Amino acid sequence: MSNDVPLGGLIGLLILLLLLSAFFSGSETALMSLNRYRMRHKARGGHRGAVLAERLLARPDRLIGLILLGNNLVNFTAVALVTLIALRIGGEPAVAIGTVLLTIVVLIFSEAAPKTLAALHPERIAYPASFVYYPLLMITYPFVWLVNVASNALLWLLGVRDSDSKMNSLTSEELRTVVFEAGSLISRKYRNMLINILDLEKVSVDDVMVPHNEIVGIDLDDDLDEITAALSNSEHTRMPVYRDDIDNVIGLLHLRRLAGLLKKPSFSKDDIEAAVVEPYFVPEGTPLSTQLVQFQKSKQRFALVVDEYGDIQGIVTLEDILEEIVGEFTTDPASGTDEHIVRETATSFLVSGAANIRDMNRVMDWNLPTDGPKTLNGLILEYLETIPEKGTGLKIQGYPIEIVHSDDNRVQTARIHARRSSDQPSATN
Repeated sequence: MSNDVPLGGLIGLLILLLLLSAFFSGSETALMSLNRYRMRHKARGGHRGAVLAERLLARPDRLIGLILLGNNLVNFTAVALVTLIALRIGGEPAVAIGTVLLTIVVLIFSEAAPKTLAALHPERIAYPASFVYYPLLMITYPFVWLVNVASNALLWLLGVRDSDSKMNSLTSEELRTVVFEAGSLISRKYRNMLINILDLEKVSVDDVMVPHNEIVGIDLDDDLDEITAALSNSEHTRMPVYRDDIDNVIGLLHLRRLAGLLKKPSFSKDDIEAAVVEPYFVPEGTPLSTQLVQFQKSKQRFALVVDEYGDIQGIVTLEDILEEIVGEFTTDPASGTDEHIVRETATSFLVSGAANIRDMNRVMDWNLPTDGPKTLNGLILEYLETIPEKGTGLKIQGYPIEIVHSDDNRVQTARIHARRSSDQPSATN
């Protein structure tokens, strides 16, 4: 019966089968190479091809079964056609030659070329192909179902479960990689903000709080004149109110509530006590990501950080957390300085021992270690294991540091040279 079909018709049918083989091979690679998150974004935006592709990829076993069914069907049919054509042209000796030629043609034109194109431009091929595969899956579902049952049963015997292949979520480190690879799609400023958000869970309130010895508050045991002067000259809008010691805090004062009372002759300490609100405490070690949520839930902006014994360790505010994301509000990063850092020369800076290391790294674009002490004084004491004298030199993370002034219990000022060195961290006297 095959002799009734013209040779040209058989060759045309063979070309059609090769094109179908190229379609199945290329579209398979394209669908599996799609960026799932970009596809979902387009699907949410109403892109019909993305919607269909997302539905197909929700069950990749069915999609692969459909593609393999179609691809094998056309390839085996092509082999049969080549055999018929070879017998027509040259008899049995031509069959072997035809098989070799078909293998080369399929390898180049139906496999390598379409798969390479699909890998380079997956969306251009995958979305149009989805319009073909979606109705085709509905038609051939019984056959695909049988194939999937058999293949899934084999995988199950080998210990492979469907849940093992679900990869719909990203870890924070994987998200960091995605943000970095976005390149020019996201400006450097916004890219840094996204990275800082991911880093919030690695940073605790201890890293950003105003330490105990730097807390500015109102001591009700002071004279009224001193209290009034402190309130009038305060640079803060909120201040803790305490008696004798900050650990004896009685409340939090918002200066706006005393703006009018300060000018009255009858102003007294009772007015301050009447204006305070209950303080908000948080435990030390709380991650900033957690504390940000807690601030939002409790409608607070100011918290006192306490240790396991209830002693106050410092103050953390909503602004402190936001600065971890967007950078300093009150410091110009371009100037490279803040109140703890004074430029001395083009490459050296005088830095207060109380300077926060994370703030220094952010403002100066340095890379001093932050996994230990929080201040420069603490970092130097940890490296030297003693309180250094004036003139002592050391090198931390390649940054040469010289002690400018110290007293009996701490480093007050140090000189840091910004130029990095390739030497390992060391300490010298």
